[in-house]
Amino acid sequence: MEEEKEKLTKRDFIKSGIRGLCLLGMGGILGILVNRARGSDLVWQLDPYKCIQCGRCADNCVLEVSAVKCVHNFAMCGYCRLCTGYFNPQPNALNTGAENQLCPLGAIKRTYIEDPYYEYTIDENLCIGCGKCVKGCYSFGNGSLFLQVRHDRCLNCNDCSIARVCPAGAFKRVPASHPYLFKGVEYKG
Repeated sequence: MEEEKEKLTKRDFIKSGIRGLCLLGMGGILGILVNRARGSDLVWQLDPYKCIQCGRCADNCVLEVSAVKCVHNFAMCGYCRLCTGYFNPQPNALNTGAENQLCPLGAIKRTYIEDPYYEYTIDENLCIGCGKCVKGCYSFGNGSLFLQVRHDRCLNCNDCSIARVCPAGAFKRVPASHPYLFKGVEYKG
């Protein structure tokens, strides 16, 4: 009888151990799911008022082409004939030649509206987030061009590689319900 009690005790011990491991595993999975759900409440975004247009967004994103793109606040734009976000502020000659354009990939499209007004739009498929246009617009214009993380492209890494190297500390976590920080629109930052 004592042998039967020992066998039952060993079996019970093994069963209890297996049950404990299963519960521990389920708890771990539940913890991961809760953290993911909590992490998805916040997304990375670039504060356009802190950005210094250093060019690191184009080079440090984990994606081949950065999720950071130039956006344009048309309400702030002066629709200038010689936009310093589109043209080199110190061109070789005052003309619309490609050699005078700031964007290395031609991601900004210039459309004539009426003399002397032009509209500038961003082709996000071409934009690499280098910030050259933003720097030109900010330095000599009204700052209507600025950089933003596009969440249809961003992986929302827990430790954003761009945020880690941003010298201005312009990257921050914002609520996913309000993922964009627009220039010219008041927000609590």
